Amino acid sequence: MADVTGSFLREQLLDRRQRLDSAIAESGDSAGLVQLLNEVDSALRRMDNGSYGICEVCHESVEKPRLVADPLVRFCLDHLTADQQRALEQDLELASQLQRDLLPEEIVSYGGWQVCCHYQPVGPVSGDYCDVIVGAGHGDGRDLFFALGDASGKGVAASMLMAHLHAIFRTLVATGLPIHELVERASRIFRDSMMSPYFATLACGKANASGRIEICNAGHCPPLVIQNGKVTRLEASGLPLGLFRDGQYTAQTLDLSPGDSLFLYTDGLSEARSRADEEYGEDRVAEVVAGHLSLDPRRLIHACIKSVTEFRSGAPMTDDLAAMAVRRVS
Repeated sequence: MADVTGSFLREQLLDRRQRLDSAIAESGDSAGLVQLLNEVDSALRRMDNGSYGICEVCHESVEKPRLVADPLVRFCLDHLTADQQRALEQDLELASQLQRDLLPEEIVSYGGWQVCCHYQPVGPVSGDYCDVIVGAGHGDGRDLFFALGDASGKGVAASMLMAHLHAIFRTLVATGLPIHELVERASRIFRDSMMSPYFATLACGKANASGRIEICNAGHCPPLVIQNGKVTRLEASGLPLGLFRDGQYTAQTLDLSPGDSLFLYTDGLSEARSRADEEYGEDRVAEVVAGHLSLDPRRLIHACIKSVTEFRSGAPMTDDLAAMAVRRVS
């Protein structure tokens, strides 16, 4: 197990032990609390003798995201009891519902803009982040914020990072910071509140009623600008969130006219693979968008999803997929 992750988990176990000691001292020798304390002590002993994180049945490594979520885990997913498997399935269903509740409406219209989102997890939960927010204030002159990101890792651990990013972004939007400062602050908070192996890519922007968009790309797939009959890529202006505490970012400014659009996507689209193990690729994404310049956001996304589905030719999805189209309509 990586030293950073091991140190983090040891700290979690020691903190849990201290809390249990205090609870037992206050309430007496509660059988349930004592049992939990024994489980924590057992986990600490396994850390000391080198067997922590090893499945007690097959002796293979336990999935790291599960250890992060519950440091007392002793079995890998392949060797859960029937009761544990049912409990896990119930937890995943609840997590899936909670994540769906965090998503924006499929179509958001505000201030002369229309935004359409597509969100397609490969499993019950996803590490992709998608959000659309009307800024603080009153009346129709408020800014429209949008964000599409991808947290590192897979499954439950990635979905927890996605939820954390959702909370950070929504909190910072209310501060009124310029978009590049918002991303810098988000990266700092993300770094300070997570273990170092984890990070997230993010493309986010702010659109106002005059047609101006400020957009910042933190290590994410290049958004595509559809303007004057052409498609232009916006490359990243900084590293993914959480890699460095004091990362700096710059924002790009776009002035869009009615009919112009911005298309964002996660690597579940560009890195999809065919049955022949060929990658779909960013160039093919740009080609499909260029072939459907006049479509409204929903139909543009549908054209891209149709194209990648046909490309896969029945090959399974291997990564979460999210896409967003932002169009100036007036």
